[in-house]
Amino acid sequence: MSNSIIHAFDFDGVICDSAVETAITGWKAAGQIWPDMQADMPDALIDSFRRIRPIIETGYEAILAMRMLQQGDSIGDIYNGYTDRTTVLLQQAQVSTDELKQLFGDTRDQWIADNRDEWIAMNPLFSGVAEKLKTLEADSWYIVTTKQERFVRKILKANDISLADQRIFGLDRNMSKPEVLTGLLANHPSQTMRFLEDRLPALLGVQKHPALSSVNLFFARWGYNTREDKALVAARQDIIGLNLENFLS
Repeated sequence: MSNSIIHAFDFDGVICDSAVETAITGWKAAGQIWPDMQADMPDALIDSFRRIRPIIETGYEAILAMRMLQQGDSIGDIYNGYTDRTTVLLQQAQVSTDELKQLFGDTRDQWIADNRDEWIAMNPLFSGVAEKLKTLEADSWYIVTTKQERFVRKILKANDISLADQRIFGLDRNMSKPEVLTGLLANHPSQTMRFLEDRLPALLGVQKHPALSSVNLFFARWGYNTREDKALVAARQDIIGLNLENFLS
């Protein structure tokens, strides 16, 4: 690929199929807030979590999502009242989002300390993606994610993918994806920027920034999105929907 193109990739749902690990970490962390959540997560909740994963923007929200599922909230109820339900849970538990982010990261760190191989195995890359990334020039791509950077680094390293730390923009930076892309665009004024993301709301968020109008937006159909999202993208000209096969080729 020519370095006239700079790629910015989301991580979860584009590179890494982390849904199972995110659900389990969310459950483990939730058990530290709500003692009535049994030690072992019911297997059926994995499928339920996958179905609501598209609504989750940042990993720590899995703590709240698993609580909703454990309490018997339906998929439809969660989609229709997600913001209100998260607010109620935060108030009930008397915790802040910053505390949840800390708890979520700490819970992951403990799992890695206890059984790193198991944690890595729960974070598989989508088929063919590791090989694809290894073909890219090291200075032609970035990761722009809401995941904490140390976890991205561990997963890339486990898959023998080299990417400099300064090319990973994660939750730690307290920057929105549009803010990150604005900075990258400034660093690459003569190059074409492509942003590949699986969440339609994130792509629509980029479009709200006139300074990012030159960024080519790509929607990862294989990631954490809904049939409705796919249909909306298919009807648009300004966001290009990609299947995994298209991306790999």
